Amino acid sequence: NVESTKWWSKFFLVTSMVAVVLLFASPLGYKYGVAELMPSFASLLLALALAVLVFVGGLIMTFVANSKGLIRDRQVLLVAVAISLIPLIAMGPPIAKGRSVPPIHDISTDWLNPPTFDVAIGLRAEAPNDLEYGSEQDSAAALAKLQQAAYPQIVTLESDLSVPEAVAQAALVLAQQDLEVVNVDVDNGRVEAVATTFWFGFKDDLVVRIQPTHTGSKIDVRSVSRVGQSDLGANAARIAKFLQAFDQ
Repeated sequence: NVESTKWWSKFFLVTSMVAVVLLFASPLGYKYGVAELMPSFASLLLALALAVLVFVGGLIMTFVANSKGLIRDRQVLLVAVAISLIPLIAMGPPIAKGRSVPPIHDISTDWLNPPTFDVAIGLRAEAPNDLEYGSEQDSAAALAKLQQAAYPQIVTLESDLSVPEAVAQAALVLAQQDLEVVNVDVDNGRVEAVATTFWFGFKDDLVVRIQPTHTGSKIDVRSVSRVGQSDLGANAARIAKFLQAFDQ
């Protein structure tokens, strides 16, 4: 049984379990107001560090246990290594994604004249990120350049729908994509919605601007995160998904 194993085998097993607990507790703690954002991120990084420790150290000690004929220790260590894969698999793709995209959180199909928000302004009263396109770190021109290089597919959509028809279509698509529609303004050709992430409960605000053209309307979309410097590509993916669904 586990009690008859060496202390270092049990150490790796317990550490792997702690890593998994932190993996789930860190984001949910922030989501439900139990912890602040930075401590939650720190706990998540700790979970990753512990998982790496168990994976590397556990494999090494597995060979040691096997060479000494410690069968029970080898079994416990293999279980610990398997458990450590949960945080590694869960956090690996987001980390890789974050390294492959620019550290921006404001994406728009029209970077020269970004769509503006109305209702979202009040909803973001306490948000660290404002709705000004561009910042001290990245000017509007620099932000547009970063976006164009990373997401060239995020462009204005031309539609043969009238403005009222396009507004209704936009609201329907956003609702179907599980966003909370908070404003449907036919007179100003504007639809606003809020996207909430599952784990951390991060909220991103999205606005669809519909303008009349000679053949129908043109659709511009902007999505902005309330917190964080980088959105890991989430806002661009959300806009691309909306445009694709709208155009079907």
